[in-house]
Amino acid sequence: MINRQLLQPESIVVIGGSNNVHKPGGAVVRNLLSGGYTGVLRVVNPKEDEVQGIKAFHDAKEVPPTDLAILVVAAKFCPQYVEYLAAEKGVRAFIIISAGFSEETYEGAVLEQQILDTCEKFGCALIGPNCIGLLTRHHHSVFTKPIPQLNPKGVDFISGSGATAVFILESAVTKGLPFNSVWSVGNGKQIGIEAVLEYMDEHFDAERDSLVKLLYIENIADPDKLLFHATSLIRKGCRIAAIKAGSSSAGSRAASSHTGAIASSDSAVEALFRKAGIVRCFSREELTTVGCIFTLPRFTGKNFAIVTHAGGPGVMLTDALSKGGMKVPQLSGPVADELKAQLFPGSSTANPIDILATGTPEHLGIAIDYCEHRFDEIDAIAVIFGTPGLVQLYETYDVLHKKILECHKPIFPVLPSVNTAGPEVQEFLSRGHVNFSDEVTLATALTQIMKTPEPADQNVVINGVDVPRIRRIIDGLAPGSGYIDPASVHELLSAAGIATVPEFVSAAKDEVSAFAERVGFPVVAKVVGPVHKSDVGGVTLNIRSKEVLSAEFDRMMQIPDATAVMVQKMIRGTELFIGAKYEPRFGHVVLCGLGGIFVEVLKDVSSGLAPLSYEEAFSMIHSLRGYKIIRGTRGQRGINERKYAEIIVRLSTLLRFATEIKEMDINPLLADENDVIAVDARILVEK
Repeated sequence: MINRQLLQPESIVVIGGSNNVHKPGGAVVRNLLSGGYTGVLRVVNPKEDEVQGIKAFHDAKEVPPTDLAILVVAAKFCPQYVEYLAAEKGVRAFIIISAGFSEETYEGAVLEQQILDTCEKFGCALIGPNCIGLLTRHHHSVFTKPIPQLNPKGVDFISGSGATAVFILESAVTKGLPFNSVWSVGNGKQIGIEAVLEYMDEHFDAERDSLVKLLYIENIADPDKLLFHATSLIRKGCRIAAIKAGSSSAGSRAASSHTGAIASSDSAVEALFRKAGIVRCFSREELTTVGCIFTLPRFTGKNFAIVTHAGGPGVMLTDALSKGGMKVPQLSGPVADELKAQLFPGSSTANPIDILATGTPEHLGIAIDYCEHRFDEIDAIAVIFGTPGLVQLYETYDVLHKKILECHKPIFPVLPSVNTAGPEVQEFLSRGHVNFSDEVTLATALTQIMKTPEPADQNVVINGVDVPRIRRIIDGLAPGSGYIDPASVHELLSAAGIATVPEFVSAAKDEVSAFAERVGFPVVAKVVGPVHKSDVGGVTLNIRSKEVLSAEFDRMMQIPDATAVMVQKMIRGTELFIGAKYEPRFGHVVLCGLGGIFVEVLKDVSSGLAPLSYEEAFSMIHSLRGYKIIRGTRGQRGINERKYAEIIVRLSTLLRFATEIKEMDINPLLADENDVIAVDARILVEK
């Protein structure tokens, strides 16, 4: 419940404000004053008559009606303050800095719930508890430093952790990244990250609001809300990047299938971000670097020119960009020769364009001009320029400043001498620019941005999927939990329009042999019962006679837990994998990759959140490290990608209407240039 009193309060009272600026209560008052808050500021402190030049009230009962209250007192006192201020003083927004609530004890959680109940009763907005506060252009209601540059087109930053927010701000300030607002939601009892995005989405004004949102998330309480509003904001022209902490598989529950062994809550996060179009980051430096990139003009190509006066950093940036799928094309011909003639002897224009350590500001400007106007193949320019401390760089950075304003192609300044040339870098940043002091971190961030797809269409693709039949099959299964029988698996895949290899299951040897003779040898025999067939010797390929099939049948029926034998027509092709796992709150995470044993050995899988569109399916396939095998390499023909994508989409639709499915594998699918056929599948159902 975000309201005017929270965002633009005409009056603020700090409960627990003090003269000691080294404590939160004093620091909040200091930041409000130094931030130029223009409303009425009040302080309650029973021991002080005056706090930082402001008359102090000894008791909350003395305070006039006020819009916003900031509480910096012990947790046990907070519920009664909230109740009194809301009921008697008309306070309609609270920021609770205090800790000691649900993040610590059960008793603290009870206090937190009391506060929420009061806020809901009186229609109050609540930030926190256990947060650093709220920083906007209207009021600096935080107790921490640094306070970044604030302007309307700066970044909106929302964090689920106060301490981490401070460290991210530290990283951002050194890069010159400006901010519009900083939201530290703390425990997020009422207003969490999803609620802030919802407000920003529903009140979005493209002319007035920031177009960049950075998120630090520790818990996704409402994935659907996050997906909906992030997607909506991005489609309105915003760009969003996020860190999701705490998504490793350490300590995860044991899994019984390939998908269960690979999929995790992190797979769900990856799939959610991919579906929404959120750029995923994995460190503070990466997040703030992406934020800086978002403040520059968008670039759509992949060709970089690197202008440098130091060979090593240019080479490292070239390597990092190339590794990330971008290009640093060689520059040659008459135009390159013309540029070289205007630089000092020994300079290189091959790209990187090395103007040498002795290169002048004029040389830098000339090189940038050629990249902007003469080298048509270039989409963006990276400029690496520092100093060993022999000269000052004011003139050089002045040239860079002017070129950034003049050029249509984005220019990425890499100014590594933040210590030796600190004053020059700070002056450059003060003119509204950002700095990428490390070239490899810049390339990593660019890679993350380039590989993040646009928000996906969230409509369910029904074409070719028999939903009523799927429901009849699921409803006809016995109550309980477990892997369903092969016949039901085959029926479900058939209802979804997923082609399967002809197969037959029986515990009778003569029936298995008769099917093999009917479809023709060679065939494959697989034990039915054990989950991991290969691990127990339960798979035999390329059986070419009735006699061999009979012997394999007898052997497999002796395997522990064997209930029958499945026989299939033997087919060949590239082995692929599709799996799915239900993650609470997120829904089904769909995985794809190379199949057979490689799915567990290489773990080269891509994830998506059901339901999936064809665009999402193709994006998942193309993001695989082993995509070259799928596309075809070294004389081998590629597979039918369209069919593979179609099966991924059909499976996601099946899952949308069969939520009882909690885990499944189709492994392998055999694919060639014509078709993709499911050979083996397992489905775990909970009813």
